[in-house]
Amino acid sequence: MLRIAIPNKGSLADSSIAILREAGYRQRTDARDLILIDPENSVEFYYLRPRDIAIYVGTGELEAGITGRDLLIDSGATSEEILPLDYGRSTFRFAAPTGKLSDIKEVSGKRVATAYPGLVNDYLKKNSISANVVRLDGAVESSIRLGVADVIADVVSTGNTLKQAGLATFGDVILQSEAILIKRKGAPTLPELEILVRRLQGVVTARQYVLLDYDVPSDSVEKACAITPGLESPTISPLQKSGWVAVRAMVLRKDTNRLMDELWAVGARGILVTDIHACRL
Repeated sequence: MLRIAIPNKGSLADSSIAILREAGYRQRTDARDLILIDPENSVEFYYLRPRDIAIYVGTGELEAGITGRDLLIDSGATSEEILPLDYGRSTFRFAAPTGKLSDIKEVSGKRVATAYPGLVNDYLKKNSISANVVRLDGAVESSIRLGVADVIADVVSTGNTLKQAGLATFGDVILQSEAILIKRKGAPTLPELEILVRRLQGVVTARQYVLLDYDVPSDSVEKACAITPGLESPTISPLQKSGWVAVRAMVLRKDTNRLMDELWAVGARGILVTDIHACRL
């Protein structure tokens, strides 16, 4: 059986369970369950601390896992990303008292507080910056005021927490993170893992795209298809009404309303949008 690690709590837990259910796998209904067996798909799911998942996978105890890109890098485990899952997005940044620092090079010689010492040390090394990294488990925003650090490196979403602490981000983004599927580096990809990857990729694509159907005059087909080229090419079918055709194409969900406006402007009518629940491309 394929053994897969799933976050047991935190921001990735519920979304990981949701995407696996959409991909056709059984998932636990009781948060106290630590193991769930899905015999139909020959998979065992292990619900573990998100920070530990890359280590279990890297040592070969488990064949695959879902974790954050930031946690994978921070762990230093011999695991590798094989599929981004398009949820749990976060941005990792440096921050300091407002107006104090403006360039990453200014971190040199300073104390940097973070809950991700592996990730920060890796970034500093790649940028040839020498600094003292102070590991904290949380609430790093208070470390500067309490005299533990001069700079912090942490996940930033709205930035409101930083502002309340009198801090501001500076320098380039350290990392753009999201949920990812991982396996051990150099390990062969088992058939069950290949199936898992295809299923999850299908769910990710289905979430990102919709089907757009519309009718358009034959003399405007080229203009319409330029707006909705689809993944390979749009499907075009003749209508009973002379001089008209029906067009179907996959388009990015986020672009839907803009594309509908553009299609209407070139004469398309009967424009319909349909969700995609699953796909294989």
